[in-house]
Amino acid sequence: MASPRDPYLVLGLSRSASAEDIKAAYRRLAKQYHPDLNPGRSDIEQRFKEISGAYNLLSDPDRRTRFDRGEIDAQGNERHGFGRSHSAGRGGFSFDDDDFLDGLFGRRGGSAGAGAGTRPRGADIAYSVTVSFVEAALGTKRRINLSTGRSLDVAIPPGTTDQQKLRLKGQGTEGAGGAGDAIVEVHVEPHPFFTRKDLDIHLEIPVSLPEAVLGASIKVPTLDGQVAVKVPRGANTGTTLRLKGKGIRGPKGDTAGDQYVKLKVVLPDPPDAELSKFLESWARDRSYDVRKKVFG
Repeated sequence: MASPRDPYLVLGLSRSASAEDIKAAYRRLAKQYHPDLNPGRSDIEQRFKEISGAYNLLSDPDRRTRFDRGEIDAQGNERHGFGRSHSAGRGGFSFDDDDFLDGLFGRRGGSAGAGAGTRPRGADIAYSVTVSFVEAALGTKRRINLSTGRSLDVAIPPGTTDQQKLRLKGQGTEGAGGAGDAIVEVHVEPHPFFTRKDLDIHLEIPVSLPEAVLGASIKVPTLDGQVAVKVPRGANTGTTLRLKGKGIRGPKGDTAGDQYVKLKVVLPDPPDAELSKFLESWARDRSYDVRKKVFG
């Protein structure tokens, strides 16, 4: 059997490496060579054991000092001629680093090397899907191709927000302690005129000068299609109408939000000659200061 390699070489470190350098090197290599991310690769599993053993030795200040002095070998075994007995330890990682790997790979119920009776859970795997604004608001489905080669229809619940994560239990990689989960991040495309605030929907809609001055019934888009809305006489830019219950319904059947329609008065384009002539005559005796309330 080949002799174990120098733990400094295994971790890619010099002998002057600090404790933080050792930990950082271990974490970087653990992410790359963890068996849960490389299923069926015996060479990767062996490499990970080598990395874990090197870290286990160098992260213990006493054992590192004894190795540097030549008292123990790369496995932590006593070298001939040194009388102090020192076991190789548990050959894995410290408690803190079990926590690191648990967080990294989504384990539950302990990790490999944590002691007898505990088995590592498979890794979580991240996926992403993109849906339209309306699909996210009303709910839809998206098919994803799992790392196992299977396809799965994922239910996007009503009211899903941008970058919301959905957890699919047991759809990650297999592990001795059970399969990990699939974590699906949902990306919501912006809408050309709807915007969202909590469960409410906002949009700005243009109205003509006659509609604003005289009042009118206009069609307004909603998530459920167009609805008729009454523009009150004398409406102005900034006048906001509330459509109760026309917002977004939460994923648990919560009461739906509302839709707020902000009016924007738009003049004819190009300018109408008759309208300009009328306003010139009208304004001679009926001028009004629209900025006084704002600026004083």
